[in-house]
Amino acid sequence: MPLNVSIEDRSAGPTDAIAASATAVPNQDFPGEIEVESLQLALPKGRMQQGVFDLLRDAGIRIDVGNRAYRPTISGAALQPKLLKPQNIIEMLHVGRRDIGFAGADWVAELDADVIEVLNTQLDPVRLVVAAPASVIEEGKFSARRLLIATEYVELARRWMQSRSLDCQLVRSFGATEVFPPEDADAIIDITQTGSTLAANNLVIAEEILRSSTRLYASRAAMENPTKRQRIEEIAMLLRSVIDARRRVMVELNVAAAQLDKLVALLPAMRQPTIATLTNDSGFAVKVAVPRTELPRLIPTIKAAGGTDIVVSKIAQIIA
Repeated sequence: MPLNVSIEDRSAGPTDAIAASATAVPNQDFPGEIEVESLQLALPKGRMQQGVFDLLRDAGIRIDVGNRAYRPTISGAALQPKLLKPQNIIEMLHVGRRDIGFAGADWVAELDADVIEVLNTQLDPVRLVVAAPASVIEEGKFSARRLLIATEYVELARRWMQSRSLDCQLVRSFGATEVFPPEDADAIIDITQTGSTLAANNLVIAEEILRSSTRLYASRAAMENPTKRQRIEEIAMLLRSVIDARRRVMVELNVAAAQLDKLVALLPAMRQPTIATLTNDSGFAVKVAVPRTELPRLIPTIKAAGGTDIVVSKIAQIIA
């Protein structure tokens, strides 16, 4: 099991270390000083934006959009950010104009892009599905007639049609794909999170093509540069520490010596709980990071096993 290092508060953010590891080049205007080469960071505009901004903020990287719209400012970390649509982010990474960026796996598949996945943030999980009015689907399959399908994912739609040997005509949509049927299309291929929007438009999911989420990608050129690769991996480490911390909480409790071994055996620790002796040898203090989903079962179990003074707190970051 990995070593658990939790960070609950910090005055100097870990982004200072990232900035320090940036590519150092001489400052031509002021000899003797060092300029830091920034990583070109692409941030997603749209539904992914807030989740990515929150993740970066919790990792100590603060972004201020302000009045600059597409070119926000960023704290530390030697990053040069720009807001782009997710599909454009993948294109810019593919051609090497951006070093790292956040986008969905759906657009990597659609564009067949040569990029490297660095981290799956698991934010904004969606499914790319084929959906149609129930009248178009017969016994779980599409009717034999030629269908008109609306989609933003034209290449993925073509591959799906070929894999099913279907004769379909495609029309590219530019948003609001779910409103096309039944008047302007027989079916759609689109992303959905809960399926509620499809149901509201009287569409039934016929098939799932792929699953996607917000991920951090890097250009191949950036990952082949040792200095940039190191910095990208450091950023990924910070983001992963936040993602891991969001899944866990810190549980602290006191327990009498007679109940210690029995209680510790019940705790789902990352490695081993931290145990300290209480004043006057009156018992022990136990501290452990546990999965958040275990709390409803774990708290009554701890209480029944002799745990007292139970405190549950959030964890900012966990670095293994």
